[in-house]
Amino acid sequence: MSKEVWGYHEHPKRREPDWEVNSQTAAVREGLARSGFGETSEALYLNSGFTYADSQEALDSFTDETDHFLYSRFHNPTVAMFEKRLAAIEGADYCVATASGMAAMFASLACLVEAGDHVVASASMFSSCHVVITEILPKWGVTYELVKANDNAAWEKALSKPTKAVFIETPSNPLMEIVDIRVVSDLAHKVGATVIVDNVMASPVLQKPLELGADVVMYSATKHIDGQGRVLAGALLGSFEYINEKLIPFIRHTGPSLSAFNAWVLVKSLETMDLRVTRMCENAQAIAEFLEPRKEIKSVRYPGLASHPDRAVIAKQMKAGGTTIGIEFAGSQKDAFKFMDALRVIDISNNLGDSKSLITHPASTTHRRLSVETQAEMGITPSVLRLSVGLEHIDDLLRDITQALSS
Repeated sequence: MSKEVWGYHEHPKRREPDWEVNSQTAAVREGLARSGFGETSEALYLNSGFTYADSQEALDSFTDETDHFLYSRFHNPTVAMFEKRLAAIEGADYCVATASGMAAMFASLACLVEAGDHVVASASMFSSCHVVITEILPKWGVTYELVKANDNAAWEKALSKPTKAVFIETPSNPLMEIVDIRVVSDLAHKVGATVIVDNVMASPVLQKPLELGADVVMYSATKHIDGQGRVLAGALLGSFEYINEKLIPFIRHTGPSLSAFNAWVLVKSLETMDLRVTRMCENAQAIAEFLEPRKEIKSVRYPGLASHPDRAVIAKQMKAGGTTIGIEFAGSQKDAFKFMDALRVIDISNNLGDSKSLITHPASTTHRRLSVETQAEMGITPSVLRLSVGLEHIDDLLRDITQALSS
């Protein structure tokens, strides 16, 4: 059939801006690869494989003589759009997407370490990250040391010996502890360590670890990047050397690939991420300020509060306080559960960074895998709750919290 029957037309290449665009513009347009149909929305390529014009092109593709997609486990046009767009927002050389945040976290370290290596990490972190560092890597003969979040003297001591990698989660989940990325990165680089920052709680909107000296940024893209409870995904961003020499060989042969459909959802999500996170931060700030003086509340941990012990570090590395609040009740676990059960707008869920406000009890859900002693070291008591603040109207959220407290 003719091209006219199919509605096909050659789409002339647009001239690109000859200036560096704002990250919000990049979130809408970077990585866009239109087909000959000139579609406005990004195309979705669900195929698993690709064809070659002849056997020589296949050979050249596998030897990297020709730039050609090989197999969607290795790379895919839709996934590539997401990776390029997120890299532009983050200010990174390259991005590699994975099937989940934990796939990204594990790959970030597994591609680097071998028996005899040493890893240093912040002590407060998501429970699955804790398991990887303290249980899985030691089975490979990798040693580790955990350091209290913003204790620079402790970091200096821990990084006074040969170290292969440093893993930082800042702000931490669930109590928003802060690590000074610049200080730790400078110390780590003196001993040749690669610094990996879990930037999930801040998102690319609020914190740029690479600009602060880190080498690698890790995301559970399930959170703010999608932020609407639809897909699982992860991402790692860093330099050409790290991505191509360390990460891609590991990813290619172990297969934690992101599906094209999930990548397509994320490409569209990036367009609104800045707007969503900004509004969620505004809501979270208002709720944190509302909760802090309440008699029912023992403490509120939120980076946007003047009472946060690491306020000076927060001011130099975060644009706002974030979307998540750590809340410790003055009463018992029973009181905390009673409050959660009385909520009418806010849902009970172990996810975060979502457009819907979600609350969970870390000791019995997200951090249940950890021992009581480890939970206590992280400050996770039976009366601690984690509130992920969404996009509902602030008046409804405050009214919901007020009526639940009065119950």
